Amino acid sequence: MRVLVIEDNQNLVANLFDYLEPRGHVVDAAPDGRTGLHLATTQPYDVVVLDWMLPRLDGPGVLDALRNEFGSDVPVIMLTARDELPDKIAGFRAGADDYLTKPFALPELEVRLEALLVRAQGRGRTRVLEVGDLRYDLATLEVVRAGRLLHLYPACRRLLQELMQASPGAVTRERLEHALWGDNPPDGDMLRSHVYELRRSVDADFPVKLIHTLPRVGYRLAVTSPENPKDARRET
Repeated sequence: MRVLVIEDNQNLVANLFDYLEPRGHVVDAAPDGRTGLHLATTQPYDVVVLDWMLPRLDGPGVLDALRNEFGSDVPVIMLTARDELPDKIAGFRAGADDYLTKPFALPELEVRLEALLVRAQGRGRTRVLEVGDLRYDLATLEVVRAGRLLHLYPACRRLLQELMQASPGAVTRERLEHALWGDNPPDGDMLRSHVYELRRSVDADFPVKLIHTLPRVGYRLAVTSPENPKDARRET
């Protein structure tokens, strides 16, 4: 599950990252409403965690723009200290799908996020990404290619999700780095190392290679190579 957290309390954001990421979720964060609105309308997220009181644009303002200006139906849970009934009603009327007051238990938030995702996709339906003979079940985190179960590190699963969601389109290096490390990528070319490990699992033992390098751009995951073979070089 890919989660966008729009919250200006950095301690709370850090707690959400520490809890959700080891459990297989991909988490992005925005410290203000306008940045959050930009991410929510330019990147594919499964759910959005939205604070009420935000700099630049408050939570209801973000919701109003999402629903009425951009026509987005991404599930949104309001996360706020406002616990009075009129506040909750205002949140739902602004377009929120759920409402959780602070303080809260992290397991409860995760359960609510999962419920929103199931509701959005159709009750009981599992979300599965498929490209060619590669299948990634986002609920169970199982990755299977040609009937063979693949074992991936969490970082490789995050990269694979980004590539499969965009397939057959390109994914920039910057977007992949942000998916792994947010706004603080490590020094050196650690992304190259993770892509190498992903290729070892997804492509090494199969005749058709799915992961292609786009020089000076990033990567793409597709059954067929780009028309220009020079744009589909494999890294070693």
